[in-house]
Amino acid sequence: MSSPKLAAVVLAAGLGTRMRSETPKHLHPLLGRRLADWVVEAARGLGPEPLVVVTSPDASDAFDGMDVAVQEEPRGTGDAAAAARTSLDGFDGDVLVVTGDAATITTGLLAALLETHRRADAAATVLSFELADPGAYGRIVRDGAGALQAIVEARDASDDQLRLHEVNSSIYVFDAVKLWPALERLKPENAQGELYLTDTVRDLVAAGERVAVYTAEDPSEVEGVNTRVELAAAAAVLRDRINREHMLAGATIVDPATAWIDPTVELEADCTIQPFTVLRGQTRVARGAEVGPNVVAEDAEIGPRAHVGPFCYLRPGTVLEADAKAGAFVEIKNSRVGEGAKVPHQSYIGDADIGEGTNIGAGNITANYPHEAGRPKGRTTIGRNVRTGVHNAFVAPVEIGDDAWIGAGSVITQDVPPESLAVARSRQENKEGYVRRKREE
Repeated sequence: MSSPKLAAVVLAAGLGTRMRSETPKHLHPLLGRRLADWVVEAARGLGPEPLVVVTSPDASDAFDGMDVAVQEEPRGTGDAAAAARTSLDGFDGDVLVVTGDAATITTGLLAALLETHRRADAAATVLSFELADPGAYGRIVRDGAGALQAIVEARDASDDQLRLHEVNSSIYVFDAVKLWPALERLKPENAQGELYLTDTVRDLVAAGERVAVYTAEDPSEVEGVNTRVELAAAAAVLRDRINREHMLAGATIVDPATAWIDPTVELEADCTIQPFTVLRGQTRVARGAEVGPNVVAEDAEIGPRAHVGPFCYLRPGTVLEADAKAGAFVEIKNSRVGEGAKVPHQSYIGDADIGEGTNIGAGNITANYPHEAGRPKGRTTIGRNVRTGVHNAFVAPVEIGDDAWIGAGSVITQDVPPESLAVARSRQENKEGYVRRKREE
C-alpha cells in the first residue's frame, strides 16, 4: 500500500501588532532564522507535498522558492487557511495546518499528531497542551465522556470555560475532503468579527464527524510567539535544545545558558565553547579548538586546536587553520590564518592571507581599501614565519615574503622580499632641553 498523502500549510499572514514592530511578526529573526522558518523546517521534516506558506500581501516575496498563498485581507485564521486552497487544488490527503509563530515546534511532535489523526481515522485532529495560566489561548471544551466538543477563543469564552486549563495550540491535521466545506461554512460570529479556523472543529463535531485530540506533554514545544518577551522565551528554548544536541555529540559548552549557536553551525567532538560566545551562520569549529569567552564568529572556519578569544570577532570568510590563534580584541574578515600562525591581540586583519608560523604583533592593521576611487579592494599576503612589529599597517595590495621582519610602527606600502627587515617610519629625533625652554618662554 502507498503511504497516505500529506500537505502542510503554515499560517504566516498575521501582522503581530503586539510585537510593536514595523517588521511582520513571522519575519523577526530568531537564532539565525526567521520565526516562520523554524515552523517551515519542522513541517518539512514530515515530507509534505505541497508545503504552502500563507502570507500577507506585504510579505508575499519573503519566502523565495516556496509555494506561497496570499491572504489579501486579515479576516482571521479560517480565511488564512482558505487562502491555501488554490495551491492544494485536487489534493485529497491529510492537511497539516501549523501557525507560523510556533517556533519551538518539532518534527517529532508533528509526527505524533499526524499518527494520532490517522490512527483515529479522524476528520480533524487538534494539538492541545495544558497551562496553569491559559491567558488568551482558546480553550479545549470536552463533553462528559472526554470527547472534544469545541474550541472556544478566550474572548468568546464563558467564565466556566475560562477556568479550563487545556488549550488550543492552533496546530491541526484535517482530512482535506472535510476541511474545505467546513471553511466555506464559517461565519464571523464572534467578538473579533473574524473567520476562526477553530470553528471548523465545532462544525465537524456537529456534523457527527470524528475529531481527535493529541495533548503535547511539554508546553514549551507548542507555545506561540506574540510579543518580544515570548520571542526571547522561544529563543532560550531553541538555544538550550541546540546546545544539548552539541554536548551529547561530544562538544564541551562550559555555560550553555550564555552560548548562542545557530542551528547551521557545526561543532566537532572535543571542541570547547567558553561562556558568552555567539556562533552564527555556517561557522564550523573543529576538534580540539577552543572558542571564547566573549567571541562572535559568523560564517567562519576554526581549525583543529585553534584558539579564539577572548573578545574576538571573526567575520564571514575567516579561516583559522590548525593551531592558529586569534586573540584578545582581534577582528578578522575574509582572511586565512595559516597553521600555527598567531594574531594575539588588538589587530584588524581583513582580506589577507597569513602563512604558517607567522606572528602578528599588537595593533596591526591590513588596510584593504584602494588608494584610488573605483578600484577594488586589495589583498595582503604575509608569508611563512614572518615577524611583524607593534603598530604595523599593511596597505594592500602588498606581499611580505617568508621569514621577513617588519619594524615597529612601520606602514608598509611596498612588497617586502623574503628574509628582509622592512622599516617604514621617520627616524627619531630628540631635541634636548626643548620642554624646559618652552616653559621659560
